[in-house]
Amino acid sequence: MPRDKNIGYGGGSVDTVISVDDVTRQVAAIAEEITVSKIEDLAGGPAFVSIEGLRAGYGKMEILHGIDLRVAKGQSLCLIGPNGAGKSTILHSIFGFTNIFEGKIFVGDDRSDVTKLTPSEKLANAGIAYILQDKSVFPGMTVEENLWMGGFLKDRPQQARQSAEMVFDKYPRLAARRKHKAKVLSGGERRLLEISRALVMNPEVLLVDEPSIGLEPRFIDMVFEILDDLQRRDGKTIIMVEQNAKKGLEFADIGYVLVSGEIAIAGKGDDLLANPKVGQLFLGG
Repeated sequence: MPRDKNIGYGGGSVDTVISVDDVTRQVAAIAEEITVSKIEDLAGGPAFVSIEGLRAGYGKMEILHGIDLRVAKGQSLCLIGPNGAGKSTILHSIFGFTNIFEGKIFVGDDRSDVTKLTPSEKLANAGIAYILQDKSVFPGMTVEENLWMGGFLKDRPQQARQSAEMVFDKYPRLAARRKHKAKVLSGGERRLLEISRALVMNPEVLLVDEPSIGLEPRFIDMVFEILDDLQRRDGKTIIMVEQNAKKGLEFADIGYVLVSGEIAIAGKGDDLLANPKVGQLFLGG
């Protein structure tokens, strides 16, 4: 469950000083034995999202090699690692964007097998929403129309409109711009719209891909505060990929470090932040 702590969203940046290949080699050198027992202990309770022995990729290319993952209800997990490690592929696999060669994905208190469901089925029936990287809003549509698009799987358009009004009640900043075209929003407001559009279907699980990408520091803070609110107040389960490892680990209850399609290190977010080896590779020293 979420940690009871004050999260510092404000500081730090990561300067790239070694190549991706070097990072991959160095992470592999400090990799730990990651047992199922360990990742279950990190979840701290029954898993709400569970991945078991996942081998997945694109076309015939296997990117993930036997991934196990556990996240409890209302918990947050941040995936970090060098480019090409398979972080986004985990999100894609959960949501149905990859070919799954082996393994299972379970979601919910009843451990529903969602492995073979389509993305639409996962959103409508399993309560899983995918929040894409930047530039996924429809710039020519108004804020209100963008939110309505988030409810495209609702049985009736009126249901989507009612859900959109609930989002406006939650975020007055968007409500004040409901008739504005999305293209005139600031970067932070666009990201808020992307997150809010996913909320129209009232999902239980949020898959968040690079929430800080392309944003000014003040907007990064705002986005992480929004995600913190969704987890701690609304009980959303969040699985995130974040290149800004410091921000991601400050936010998340637990973190996995991936390398070459496998989990190399797993621990509590605080512990990974304090790990000098992780710090040297991903936190700027």
